[in-house]
Amino acid sequence: MSTSPSNSPPNVLPQTLIGAGAVLIAAVLAYGALSISSNAGYAGVGPNFLPWLVSAAMLVCGAWLIWEARSGGFRELETPSGAATGDWPALAWVSAGVLGNAALITRIGFVLSCALCFVLAVRGLRISEGRAAGSVRQTLIDAVTGMLIAAPVFWMFSKVLAINLPGLTSSGWL
Repeated sequence: MSTSPSNSPPNVLPQTLIGAGAVLIAAVLAYGALSISSNAGYAGVGPNFLPWLVSAAMLVCGAWLIWEARSGGFRELETPSGAATGDWPALAWVSAGVLGNAALITRIGFVLSCALCFVLAVRGLRISEGRAAGSVRQTLIDAVTGMLIAAPVFWMFSKVLAINLPGLTSSGWL
């Protein structure tokens, strides 16, 4: 099913630009991978292996998207679902959660910053569904839920995998 009316050829420029954007991201990732040491680590794989793998996969995907766009357009496109425009208030809540997490993780610790991210993101997702953002009670439930998700992750990374994550206390539980 095509989104273009009456089987006319699709406008290939926007579709080509999507592929070109993927190729550009691959180039940026490859440029960043150049600055990572290639000394072999565990099992002979160096720390730059994964960035090179991701950039190569992104390059293949970008080239494929460009080929698809230039050889007749993206095929079998379904009519997009959802709203005709973006939900900016919902995006603002989710973005605030992610940016707040990044800004506060070293100050208030992994568990609390991830719980805050969860609370703000869930609020944004509720708004995007047209539901009430949440009462004080719901916000507290979300905060507890966020901590119940983040605490085992923190414990797994710090205790089992021996990866240091920022904690609020010296005991390592917050």
